[in-house]
Amino acid sequence: MENIKNIIKDKKNKIKEQINKIEETIIEEKGNLKFFHYDKSFKFENGASISELTIAYTASGHLNINRDNAILICHAFTGDADVLSWWSNFVGKCKAIDTNKYFVICSNVLGGCSGTTGPSSKKPNSNLCYGTDFPTFTIKDIVKVQKILVDSLGIKKLYCVVGGSMGGMQALQWTASYPQMMEKAIIIASTMTHSPMQIAFNEIAREAITEDNEWYGGKYYGMSSPDKGLALARMLGHITYMSEEYMRKKFGRRRKKALKYFTPSFEVENYLHYNGEKFTARFDANSFLYLTKAMDFFDAKDDIKKLKIRKMYLLIKYLLYHLYLIGYILVLSQLK
Repeated sequence: MENIKNIIKDKKNKIKEQINKIEETIIEEKGNLKFFHYDKSFKFENGASISELTIAYTASGHLNINRDNAILICHAFTGDADVLSWWSNFVGKCKAIDTNKYFVICSNVLGGCSGTTGPSSKKPNSNLCYGTDFPTFTIKDIVKVQKILVDSLGIKKLYCVVGGSMGGMQALQWTASYPQMMEKAIIIASTMTHSPMQIAFNEIAREAITEDNEWYGGKYYGMSSPDKGLALARMLGHITYMSEEYMRKKFGRRRKKALKYFTPSFEVENYLHYNGEKFTARFDANSFLYLTKAMDFFDAKDDIKKLKIRKMYLLIKYLLYHLYLIGYILVLSQLK
């Protein structure tokens, strides 16, 4: 009888090892950027819809047998799905978010410009891009798309949702929209709603883009690109991302020789111009407009208050990040 039990036990272990090998093979194939094509119409919160939806994502690590070790990382405003690149200090083998232990998913947001359907995507059965014909969307819509991806991977419940800045808004929206699908949330330097000051900064940035002569009402694809306006918008954004203390330490009043009087003289000026110009090579101006508007309209206070399921939150304030000051983190700390 004991021998039979041992034989059965050995067979179970072998089957378990085979399943793990199969899942590891599948997930290795998903290590680089992958695309999930949703075969149904996607309906936005405002009632609009698109007939085709593509979600760009990466998946690292492997799902355990119970499929309960998945972590969703939500990227910030101008990020993308390649979390192992932009967050390599924290995500990876033997890192804080350990891909030896967890199955880590990260997708490009709805309306982004790094693979997921957005304004720069081509319309179905057309060579024309959506441009400003793309439906306006909310953070709730972004999270709805992420849920579609999570469902497609056969995951019933996420171990944790993690996000910073706009990613933190997404993590908060997950707790409001799908509280039964997650255990924990880690929210870094974020807020439940934008202040008038933050909305004002975003409006100036949007105005810089829409007043660029190359914007053409958002129909610039294949003709030009409003790079001057987009660069200026990014320069303004960088000012809000850094505290005055951090800028003083990083730049001080150090100067560089300027070619002309009104060309950049201070290091901080050169820094802003460099990052503004570099940004235009990787980001779409219309995505900038849509995403900043989605952040401005985001307001999770009422949804969070209605929650009947208690969640475990970890709130992290980045001291050198000026956009979401300590007051916004204190407001978040009042979560249920």
